[in-house]
Amino acid sequence: MIPSSTVPGRLPGTSAPETGLVDVEGTMRSGKEEITGESDSSEVKDFKEGGYGWMVVFSVALVNAHTWGLNSSYAVFLAYYLRSGDIAGSSPLAFAFVGGLSISISLLVSPLVTWCIGRFGTIPTFRIGVVFEAISFVGASFSTHIYHLILSQGVCFGIGLGFCFTATVGVVPQWFVKRRSFANAVATSGSGFGGLTYSLATNAMITNLGLPWAFRILAIVAFVVNGGCSLILRDRNKAVGAKHVPFHLDLFKLPEYWLFLGWGFFSLMSYVIVVFSITDYAQQVGFSASQGSLAAAIFNLSQGIGRPLIGLASDHVGRLNVAGLGTLTAGVVAFFLWVFAGKSYPGLIIYALFGAFAGIIWPCVAPVGAEVVGLSLLPAALSIYWLVLVLPATFAEVIGLMLRTSGVDGYLNVQIFTGVMYIASFVSIWLLRSWKLQQMEILGTMDDPLAVEAPNAVQSGAKASKNGRPRSYIMNMFVFRHV
Repeated sequence: MIPSSTVPGRLPGTSAPETGLVDVEGTMRSGKEEITGESDSSEVKDFKEGGYGWMVVFSVALVNAHTWGLNSSYAVFLAYYLRSGDIAGSSPLAFAFVGGLSISISLLVSPLVTWCIGRFGTIPTFRIGVVFEAISFVGASFSTHIYHLILSQGVCFGIGLGFCFTATVGVVPQWFVKRRSFANAVATSGSGFGGLTYSLATNAMITNLGLPWAFRILAIVAFVVNGGCSLILRDRNKAVGAKHVPFHLDLFKLPEYWLFLGWGFFSLMSYVIVVFSITDYAQQVGFSASQGSLAAAIFNLSQGIGRPLIGLASDHVGRLNVAGLGTLTAGVVAFFLWVFAGKSYPGLIIYALFGAFAGIIWPCVAPVGAEVVGLSLLPAALSIYWLVLVLPATFAEVIGLMLRTSGVDGYLNVQIFTGVMYIASFVSIWLLRSWKLQQMEILGTMDDPLAVEAPNAVQSGAKASKNGRPRSYIMNMFVFRHV
């Protein structure tokens, strides 16, 4: 996945979007340029959320359906590869590497995409991704060896996914203030509905038309839909003063940014394992391929329906509250529902219904990131964020298959590992929430989280409370407020 003020470069509606950028130690100010000017201020002041923004939400939802949604269908492809023997020179780990590579490459190219957006604009950059994604499916349709799949379904699709995703992920928050989390969650729900559709459709196409034509049909559909969305999509980069800087290394000086990274790292490690393993898990415990694809489809349906609800709850309960509690829920259900009830089909379906929490990072990452660094630096912060997530994206499913053993209990180690990663992710986001509460305490906005104070107040307050920060972090973990 993600409040703002009326000052460009800050996040509208947050208590202190600048707190993530203010030089608490006197080191960050040089990395942050204030955007001033009467015309810019007037534009932000006159801006009303919604309107054409909902068309942008609709187009980004379709893009997510035909990028991340299609990527989710790799669970069906993986189950087919593991049992068909059609790809020469392959192994289970190699197939797992293809799935992880598609995500990791998409994250690895994010600095390049960020630079392209600043140089050429959002739409031309997005269209590059549309072309690469279509080419990847066409190339995969002719694959007979594992290296063909690595280059097509892994590298080429990853490049297309990265250009499409990075170009659109920061657009929706620019069009909304009060309903930012909800709008962003509606847009990200497209990946859930896309995963639902293509998990079922891919299995049916492979069964009835064969693997090559399944890829070709997906290529045509993705190219037409994403190409059409490029005609609808609009950004507000100039209005909000967005800074598309590939590397803003001063962010690493912020402890709260490290917590933000930790939340994403551990969460994605778990999510990739679950989304790519659920179909194979179903077949390993004795269910059919159709039942496995149905479980994956319900998992994606849960994300499609659950993400807008998560966004709505975030706007009313608090972005960090919902992100933290959702991550904790994902860990608990992995330990209990998946482990103890997953071997019965109704139990597996019930676990799949909690899919929205498994992928909580996607509807929450942009709103939470904006809480940490502010709206203007969000593209730069996310650019680094995606790079850090390359490691879990690449090796999560490889680790999962290495932990898998034979028999109906073969996924037990995988399930425990997944649960532990979610709990580690929860600890990171809950500590980040404690940091946010500390900033609100410094500003004196505990009773009004939407209030905005001057950066100097944050700067002086942060310095005054430097020695009490660790204690404050721990105490705030047990305080429940809107944040």
